[in-house]
Amino acid sequence: MYSTDGITRINASAAFGDMPWDRNIFGHFIEHFHTQIYGGIFDLGSPLSDENGFRMDVIEALRELRLPIMRWPGGNYVSDHHWYEAVGPSRIASYNKAWRVEEPNTFGTDEFIKWCELVGCEPYICTNGGNGTAEEMSNWVEYCNGHLKTRYAEQRRMNGSPEPFGVKFWGIGNESYGDWQIGAKTAAEWGPYVAESAKMMRAVDENIVLSAAAVPDAEWTLSLLKSAGRYLNLVSIHGYWDQIHQVEAPSDYLTAMMQTEKPARMIEETRHVIGAAGLTGKVRIAFDEWNLRGWHHPNGNSQDKIDARALNDVPTTYTMADAIFSAGFLNACLKNADIVAMANVAPSVNTRGPLFVHPQGIVRRTTFHAMKLYAEHIRERILATVTSAPALTHHGNTVSSVDALVSVDVDGATVTIINRDPEREADCAIDINGRELKGEWQGELLTAASPDDFNSIERPESVVPRTVTLIDDGGRYRVPPHSIVMLHMSATR
Repeated sequence: MYSTDGITRINASAAFGDMPWDRNIFGHFIEHFHTQIYGGIFDLGSPLSDENGFRMDVIEALRELRLPIMRWPGGNYVSDHHWYEAVGPSRIASYNKAWRVEEPNTFGTDEFIKWCELVGCEPYICTNGGNGTAEEMSNWVEYCNGHLKTRYAEQRRMNGSPEPFGVKFWGIGNESYGDWQIGAKTAAEWGPYVAESAKMMRAVDENIVLSAAAVPDAEWTLSLLKSAGRYLNLVSIHGYWDQIHQVEAPSDYLTAMMQTEKPARMIEETRHVIGAAGLTGKVRIAFDEWNLRGWHHPNGNSQDKIDARALNDVPTTYTMADAIFSAGFLNACLKNADIVAMANVAPSVNTRGPLFVHPQGIVRRTTFHAMKLYAEHIRERILATVTSAPALTHHGNTVSSVDALVSVDVDGATVTIINRDPEREADCAIDINGRELKGEWQGELLTAASPDDFNSIERPESVVPRTVTLIDDGGRYRVPPHSIVMLHMSATR
């Protein structure tokens, strides 16, 4: 709904409903792609790494984001990854057919579990639904969670971990519907394959939380749920809206803003498919890969095409457009927290991630600061919120210029306002539970001198949040252009 008088009206009320949300919505993802693992979170021999090769500056930075869960090892990579090649003392490098590079297998299951322990997050293992088998998946569960004196549990013990890892979250396959995947499946093949895999995995550990690759499409996901829905807790969907896989030409700010309402539509489409399968309340959504921009990886395995993957890390790409898109994505998940149980930014480190890692240190990109604001300040319940704002139009496309979210707990409320307009302030009137906000409120503001500003090695703090005080002007609060603001209200005031 668009306003016609230039005023943004934000109305939130418990009378319309409020709901808890799952912190796994602030989840992350890391893949064996380019420098995400090697030279990213794991760098043997670096003076910034511990004795195990874990980059401690990266771990400390990711702790700031309060990571609840990390999905690994892929992504496309996993469709040709065999877990048993990357455990134990004698590891041989393999050729990964998905990314067409040598995989040293130095960082495997045991290293991932140790890394998650250091960060303080849950591990979420995505299994090989490409050229892998149900037996291979279930054996992986046994390696991680088995407590009997059986082959794979004993192998884990011999590799230095006498106690089970207790990995709770598991996924079957990655984008298995796409012909770009090794071992891609048809809709008719996928459901029975998932059912058998899930059945065998649950035979090893009946308490695991299981997802399977899906898409907001009735043909694929309805078929999946009819065959395997009884075994699943989640369907896994992915979204990248700036499609620059083959040509590295990131969209400008306004073009990116025109994508900001699409994640909510994907969630709603998937909700309808789950409902059509009769599994509402039983199966939820894991949006376990998301980012504004797709990863750049031109087709082929020539060295120049592999080298081109470094273009993902050009700092000028990550502007206020990425921060504002990310905030809007999180709003969409939080507003649909009854059906969205998890979301994982793809990836955490390098490529398109919120954290850029280089040999001498790290850079917190604009998206890092947006995600940190959400991790620190969103309260335990989400109020139903209706926003009416002026339209923002570009090349025949239109979105609301403002998106808002109100979260509450016993101590008060936080009003999150995203102003997408690159030039104009948002003139906001705010009403919570029938009370019109007036007066002076403190909060955090993330903005920049230009919507195209970015952080880099040379300018690591060009875009950082700051504490602000907003004072109403005739009952309205003025929110700067291209910004995210969080205002905090005390329950006692």
